[in-house]
Amino acid sequence: MADQLIRATAAEGGIRAVGVITTRLTEDARQRHKLSYVATAALGRTMAAGLLMASSMKRVGSRVNVRVKGDGLLGGILVDAGLDGTVRGYVGNPSIELPPNAKGKLDVGGAVGNGYLYVVRDIGYGYPYSSTVELVSGEIGDDVAHYLINSEQTPSAVVLGVFVGAGGVTAAGGLLVQVLPKAARDEALVATLESRVSALSGFTPLLQAGKTLTEILNDLLGDMGLTIFPESQMLRFHCGCSFDRVLGALKILGEAELQDMIIEDDGAEATCDFCGKVYQASSDDLTQLIADLQTESSILG
Repeated sequence: MADQLIRATAAEGGIRAVGVITTRLTEDARQRHKLSYVATAALGRTMAAGLLMASSMKRVGSRVNVRVKGDGLLGGILVDAGLDGTVRGYVGNPSIELPPNAKGKLDVGGAVGNGYLYVVRDIGYGYPYSSTVELVSGEIGDDVAHYLINSEQTPSAVVLGVFVGAGGVTAAGGLLVQVLPKAARDEALVATLESRVSALSGFTPLLQAGKTLTEILNDLLGDMGLTIFPESQMLRFHCGCSFDRVLGALKILGEAELQDMIIEDDGAEATCDFCGKVYQASSDDLTQLIADLQTESSILG
């Protein structure tokens, strides 16, 4: 199945649900960053979570940054996801591997460790909204739900999953279900929803069983007046880095540092953390940057 996002409501608009399939983009990230099994699961879950959170934004160009900073060997996770369905991300230590946890699953929580979840919402103008919560498990899904409940005061359930085998990622995605204020006082509804989400055996087993997002949502909310929006959104791993941006970053280093690069290295090499693309700036490129800096200095002087 193609990577996609679908939105739905239930309980006369009192419940908001979003589902994503992110198998291909997670495999793309695994290959780009040469991720271990546990690093693939950690980054894949966080990318799915970022896309789920970005789906509620309204303004074109809106993005969500999700940063997981723990004291585990993974060294942190950073994801940038947009309302447009694009996502990118990386982990601090992509090659680390850990034994399975007590449940026999990839030990994402152990790799992440204790720490904090940072979320920044940028709607394209004004100051971005940022919030920080303490990690509750390091397993990502629990932590994102904890953030939504405490920072955005919205009771939420988040189910995330990545299945990666010897041949790569074969299933990845997630589900976000939120009880909106108009239904939050209905304790029976909230209890029923909590019970059903808790009963799920994970997300990737459903995908591996051939379930579509529509079928998963129908199984979960079909008897609660479920309405699935007809438009599905395509998702992909995409990074907006470019050679011009690299040159802009190098320019900030200043004339003396650029001159040293020309003399010592005959140029410069830069790698994008988000997508792993390597850019080469020649000595001629750096000479031009120095000339630009000198011109700007003379104009300002």
